[in-house]
Amino acid sequence: MKAGFTHMKLSKNYMENSYKLIWSDEALENLKGIIEYLEKSWTSREIKKFARLLDKNLNLIRVNSKSFPKSGQSEDFRRAVISKQVSIIYQIENQGIQIISIFDNRQNPNRLKKN
Repeated sequence: MKAGFTHMKLSKNYMENSYKLIWSDEALENLKGIIEYLEKSWTSREIKKFARLLDKNLNLIRVNSKSFPKSGQSEDFRRAVISKQVSIIYQIENQGIQIISIFDNRQNPNRLKKN
């Protein structure tokens, strides 16, 4: 019984320390473009692998938002590398985590808007 209670207590603490993810219009458009590209160019197995990586990284950002380095574009932005091609750019705010962009690492990073 005690082990179950401890697990519940840890889960409660885990949830209390997590943030809400807030998606910008740009990030949603980026994600839509990535999905369209993946559906045309990748196998369903590769798409599922990417989806798992994205989900894993979004959960890490939500639970431990400061675990990823600052992006270098702005002191407020952080960057989580999902794969060699794609990164998530986000900002920690009072009400949650603002997903700024899902960024193709081959693009010019200066194109990111500074809020």
